Amino acid sequence: MANDTKGYSRVNFFTGFQTTADDWNDVIRYDVEKHKLHNRLFHGPGVVPSVGGGLKVSARGRADLSVEVSPGYAIDASGNDLHLGEPEIKTINPGDFKLPQTVYVVLKYIEELTDFVSYRANLEYKGHRRVSERVKVETIITEPDIRHEVEIARIHLTKDVRRITDAKDPLNPRENEIDLRFVPIAGVVGSNLSPAVLRELADVIEASRSVYAHMFHNMKILPAADVEHALITLDMFRRLNLIDARSLFELWSVVFNLQTQLVEDVELNYPQFSSKKEFASFKKHVELLEGMYAEGKFTPEFMTNILGYQRKGTENLTSVFSAKVKAKRQADAPAAAAATDAVWDKIKLKSDDFTELLEIEGVKLKRVDVIDLLDKTSESGHKFRIVDARDKYRTRQKLKYPDGVIVEDVGIAFEGGYAEFEVSNVTPNKDLIMITRFDYVHGDWEQEVLINGKKVGTEVCTGEDRKFRWRNSPFKISAEYVTDTFLSVRKLPTTAERDINMFKIWFYQPA
Repeated sequence: MANDTKGYSRVNFFTGFQTTADDWNDVIRYDVEKHKLHNRLFHGPGVVPSVGGGLKVSARGRADLSVEVSPGYAIDASGNDLHLGEPEIKTINPGDFKLPQTVYVVLKYIEELTDFVSYRANLEYKGHRRVSERVKVETIITEPDIRHEVEIARIHLTKDVRRITDAKDPLNPRENEIDLRFVPIAGVVGSNLSPAVLRELADVIEASRSVYAHMFHNMKILPAADVEHALITLDMFRRLNLIDARSLFELWSVVFNLQTQLVEDVELNYPQFSSKKEFASFKKHVELLEGMYAEGKFTPEFMTNILGYQRKGTENLTSVFSAKVKAKRQADAPAAAAATDAVWDKIKLKSDDFTELLEIEGVKLKRVDVIDLLDKTSESGHKFRIVDARDKYRTRQKLKYPDGVIVEDVGIAFEGGYAEFEVSNVTPNKDLIMITRFDYVHGDWEQEVLINGKKVGTEVCTGEDRKFRWRNSPFKISAEYVTDTFLSVRKLPTTAERDINMFKIWFYQPA
């Protein structure tokens, strides 16, 4: 039983307890009230679109004043379950209203006592054996109160209304058309999508982001940035496990709309690209997806079409702009020169500061970021952390470089596990050089480098030096893996029983 001031109390059975009908009804009421409490506090009131037909209200093919409500499930703000097991036809009688008038189609929770029985041997023993929990479909003229009813549609009826139809434009319904824009959506925790679908979604987003980032950052096609940011947002929801069959279609609809704006911009300002057949194919895929969304049939087949068409659209855009990508990478040819042994050797032995601009062997580099280990602000800003290490410790060293210059620095050493951090201010599609200062007293180690979860190579340290112990370890991340303005980096040591130390970490790109 519930008490607003004293909380909840439940029946406690014990040997010899003589129960009555009231006791057993208290047991049932306790369970019902606790369930309603959970619904109120953990789920927002409204319709759950992914159950049954989502309680969708649609016009009937008979062109009359009746609508059909599909089966589904909803919760009102009092915590009641509203379950409609079969489709229901609701006829609207204009004579019941003073037209013109907006009519609201709502669901209400009701309880009815059923299965009445009485015993002839003792007429005092009688009552209803069941309480039927039902849903009633009603039409009202006042704004629905979510505590007692859940709106599933509204229709603005005119005086001369003859029939009710589905909205030609769901975002802008006209008079005598079914308006679904104000249907509340219930809060849902977690995702009901399969791991395979979520994995494919992640792959499609990652591939798509790369091409839109290139179109915006390198080709200055501005609407591409909006598409990229929408995909980033979609990926954030995926990582938080907040995408399911209820929300996925709505989130993708934002992407479709932005892709349509991108198509219009390219056709207006970049005819050399819009005239290609691959771009026409991309445009056609976007149009198909927008048409499917407008139909409102949010089925697994539609989900498959979204992923398939988006994947193909990304391939088409990559094909259209591939010449530009190639040209851009050729323009970055100095980055390839930076990988020569001469440049690498000078970086390894460099004892003076790694300034904002560097020129080594004719190669010009610009610093884009730096991590100062054991500086709380720097570590926090880069989300630096050591994960799953068997041992780790701070270290302060005052050592020499091979040229005799003494440098004092602080850093961290660890054995087992891996180091993880983020790099910002990166220009996509350009090589990124990561330079790590370390103590070379014990070398001969290797560690894998992963960018955004993908292995991009192995950082190798050979030999050791017990006298001149400072060295800088340069590692080049190829442009193909530099897909965004910020990157997640993981350094995973693979040499057994060898601790890895690191002090400052600098990041450079071709100037």
